Amino acid sequence: MYEAHGYAAQSSSSPLEPFTFARRELRDNDLLIEVLYCGVCHSDLHTARGEWDGTVYENGTLFPAVPGHEIVGRVKAVGTDVSTMKVGDLVAVGTMVDSCRTCAHCQMGLEQFCEKGATWTYNAPDRISGENTLGGYSNLIVVRQEFALRVSHPEAQLAAVAPLLCAGITMWSPLRYWNAGPGKRVGIVGIGGLGHMGIKLAHALGAQVVAFTTSEEKRQDAFALGADEVVLSKSADEMKRQAGSLDLIVNSVAVAHDLDPYLSLLSLNGTMALVGVPAQSHPSPSATNLIFGRRSLAGSLVGGIPETQELLDFSAKHGILADIETIPIDQIEAAFTRMQRSDVKYRFVIDMQSLRSPNKA
Repeated sequence: MYEAHGYAAQSSSSPLEPFTFARRELRDNDLLIEVLYCGVCHSDLHTARGEWDGTVYENGTLFPAVPGHEIVGRVKAVGTDVSTMKVGDLVAVGTMVDSCRTCAHCQMGLEQFCEKGATWTYNAPDRISGENTLGGYSNLIVVRQEFALRVSHPEAQLAAVAPLLCAGITMWSPLRYWNAGPGKRVGIVGIGGLGHMGIKLAHALGAQVVAFTTSEEKRQDAFALGADEVVLSKSADEMKRQAGSLDLIVNSVAVAHDLDPYLSLLSLNGTMALVGVPAQSHPSPSATNLIFGRRSLAGSLVGGIPETQELLDFSAKHGILADIETIPIDQIEAAFTRMQRSDVKYRFVIDMQSLRSPNKA
């Protein structure tokens, strides 16, 4: 076993506090990774506060809960059969640390849809032992080698790479699946941790990007991120001007809201993909909006391992990074509070050098 130090929630009503626990011994195909940076995702907050109990998590949050699935780190040890990585390599880990790797979906590189259930980086049963997985708000993590990704960004950029492992791939996957690129008009709803990455990626893919925000203060920010047009969604006139004009909308908003105003902006055969997971369900949209334009309402869940590696390579080639604010881990509760009121541009990232074990000064 490896002694690990991190921050955990002991219950849905308790703050994240220092926590010492054991990481399991390496299996033949495992890597032991020293966590250098870990992004702070809204999923972390939902999990720590038990807000997805009975929805995303059938059995609720299992406490103690150590969140964190936007990880960049360095390999410290390898199992006997590891062939893809070596000690000292820089690697990234996202929302999964294992899957069955044999079902049809895994064979297609869609491990996020594993028929036997992907092993999520936190709050999931380990595929072999059944123990609850604990995430990247810690100094060490154990990952099967196939679920560690190569990082080719310069080391000085590693903190801003971390959010690509969830926020980035969550937006990249629908953009790629629905063929965002030259000649396509793509709407990005919400300019936050996910949405700001969506604007950057859709722009880099060559699409015409229309950003939607409820905040006039974010209009110039959206242009700076790469949007060609910015729409204040509270303005009926601005929304009306976009009617029937968009091939794809990626909706990143993670609170329940009316979907109909956005569905009406889709062109014939257009699709709106939902990637935000609200604690309560969206109001049911009107069938008329879908039927009279042969429009589609869809969902998308992160990406598989090949697609995530594609994202990292594309981002390195095009110089794409998250806009971040780096914090020490003892500020995580303050970061959660600020995140709830959208007071971050646009992703918090924990510098794990700020983590000290109880036995260290």
